[in-house]
Amino acid sequence: MVNFKYPKVTVLMPVYNCELYIKEAVESVLNQTFKDFEFLIIDDASTDKTVHIIKSYNDARIQLIKKPVNTGYTNSLNYGLKIAKGEYIARMDGDDISLPERFEKQVAFLDAHPNVILCGTLYQIIGTNKVCDHPLSHNAIKVKLISACYIAHPTVMFQKRILETNRLQYDSVMEPAEDYDLWSRLVFLGELANIGEVLLYYRTHPQQTSIIRSTKQNKVSREVRIRMLTMIDPLFDAEVYSFDLSAQNLNNQFVIKKIKSKIDLFDSLVILNNQREIYDEKLFLNYINQEKKYLYNLYKKKSVTYSLGNIFLGLIKYPDFFKKIGIKETGEIIVKSVFYRMKAGF
Repeated sequence: MVNFKYPKVTVLMPVYNCELYIKEAVESVLNQTFKDFEFLIIDDASTDKTVHIIKSYNDARIQLIKKPVNTGYTNSLNYGLKIAKGEYIARMDGDDISLPERFEKQVAFLDAHPNVILCGTLYQIIGTNKVCDHPLSHNAIKVKLISACYIAHPTVMFQKRILETNRLQYDSVMEPAEDYDLWSRLVFLGELANIGEVLLYYRTHPQQTSIIRSTKQNKVSREVRIRMLTMIDPLFDAEVYSFDLSAQNLNNQFVIKKIKSKIDLFDSLVILNNQREIYDEKLFLNYINQEKKYLYNLYKKKSVTYSLGNIFLGLIKYPDFFKKIGIKETGEIIVKSVFYRMKAGF
């Protein structure tokens, strides 16, 4: 019986019209200090010189798959997951650069921590000194994922078996936040981590999917955040949670009522989380307090444009709300409102 040796890692890189950056991306993978990998490059029917450039490399680890029709990024990812042979899957994009020791350090980390099913790394924005400093520990990542995606997709390496065992893959409906959606599911199946070292250079440019489709990305991200909070309370009011004060141009009394409902919702989530222990108590409380602080500060910023009559009505109906803002700050709101009205000629 023939005993085939599978690679330790599958490097999965979907590409589409990356001719300006693909050379650096490919070479950063081929020049890794860790050598035991297969390199799946799935081209989504590129119309530029991307495929020509990839074909110029003579390396047996490269497996170029050319799709005859453009079917999308998530489709390419899921096809790659299906055919990947590695124990670990390392993600890579066609416009980024992996540092030479990235794979070596991630493999060593995952081998040493079998309870960790996925690890990302810190990364630096190409052309700047900006380093995206994401949380490192599982508990911190778990709470941070409620507010945003704190694991950079092209930096991750994860266990293939965790997806197979749980029949998980990227959800095309959640594109272009398909990675955020997947991490928010995996975080309840095992531990996630970020290595506290820059191991990837990340490129930003106007053609990026996240920039072009930012409106849908924001919508999908909100859905992910709501789902993560339903882990605490499946019946919590998503409509109240989704109230966006920054988008309001309404009378003050209505706004105060909505904010108060949102704050009450936050308080109830803290109580339930303490009982059910879904998220680390201290870290979750800190997250909630930051959300409240944001609401209070935004209210103070916007309130000067509201009528004094509604402010005083709010003081009578919702005194607890203004107590939380503070007596001094409430006084400042009233004074600023007076001057705003005088200046506006009201």
